Amino acid sequence: MIPDPQIHKIRKGKFAVTLGVAAMASLALSACGASSDGAATVSLTLYSGQHVATTDSIVAGFEKVNPHISVAVRSGDEDTFDAQIVAEGSRSPADVFYSENSPALTYLQQKGLLAKVNSSTLAKTPAKFNSPQGEWVGVSTRVSVLIYNPSLIKKSALPTSVLQLANPKYKNELAFAAGETDFQSIVTSVLRAHGKRATLAWLSGIKSNAGSHLYPDNETIANDVNRGVVALGVVNQYYWYRMRAEIGAANIHSAITYFAPRDPGYVIDVSGAAVLKSSRHLAAAQKFLAFMVSAKGQEIIAHSTSFEYPVASGVTTAEPETPFGQLQPYLIDIAQLGTGSKAIALLREEQLL
Repeated sequence: MIPDPQIHKIRKGKFAVTLGVAAMASLALSACGASSDGAATVSLTLYSGQHVATTDSIVAGFEKVNPHISVAVRSGDEDTFDAQIVAEGSRSPADVFYSENSPALTYLQQKGLLAKVNSSTLAKTPAKFNSPQGEWVGVSTRVSVLIYNPSLIKKSALPTSVLQLANPKYKNELAFAAGETDFQSIVTSVLRAHGKRATLAWLSGIKSNAGSHLYPDNETIANDVNRGVVALGVVNQYYWYRMRAEIGAANIHSAITYFAPRDPGYVIDVSGAAVLKSSRHLAAAQKFLAFMVSAKGQEIIAHSTSFEYPVASGVTTAEPETPFGQLQPYLIDIAQLGTGSKAIALLREEQLL
């Protein structure tokens, strides 16, 4: 992710970020103006902590069916945006916040900065993937997996429970990224299932096993496992599928598998979106959220290279992944995942952050 938010326009591959089709012209104008056919136009500002490809596709699809609404995207780290939105308060230029993970949205919700999402929009997504308070809507999901290199470790030797990652037999074979929200959700799950003392002991064990393989992000884990630098790691499934799409199946030397059904390491992460209370364009912002979870919006995700699971409007992924309905994750809900603050505190206690 890009550490400092920036407005963008140009598409140049994986790290490019986009500005809505009409937004470049509107930078010189006020947020509201007129289109070439004389109709009133609105320019929304979207703060996005999501992956660029996903955001890019959704914005393009929305603007195509809403030619009088443009979307100016600012991309960056979701935690940076959380802090920025709180600091900006009622002065925030953002209309919509699109987060890769639910804790970032829950944090803003607890600060009282989010507007209620239209009930018709919430109804498009199963309630378990939405804010219990109705202040953000789930858009897509990912699932945690083990990525491993079969030339370094046999599948039969892999752990079936996330707690087994602390077993000394995995010394110097394990990689993980403590700063990734995806991993913090697993810590939250382990904490809920086994308590603080066991979670701290587990974190100490995996820290020892990882040694020098404490990585900044999941992309690095996926790449290094695939190259044979380290034997295994924990990532969300889409990192592996995306890597395969980028480098080609012939260059894939790794595989993915799941922890045992209902294991605390087997976690569903939810990406969602919210309208800020401070938005000057509430109706247009609500329309953007409605598009994200509509059949058209979800089909964009289903056929994109984001490799996330669409979860709204009954749409299923078109990609060759394990069908979402066949997953058997740990039963932890959005409210229990919370803001991730307890997980972060434990990671800091173990000096992993």
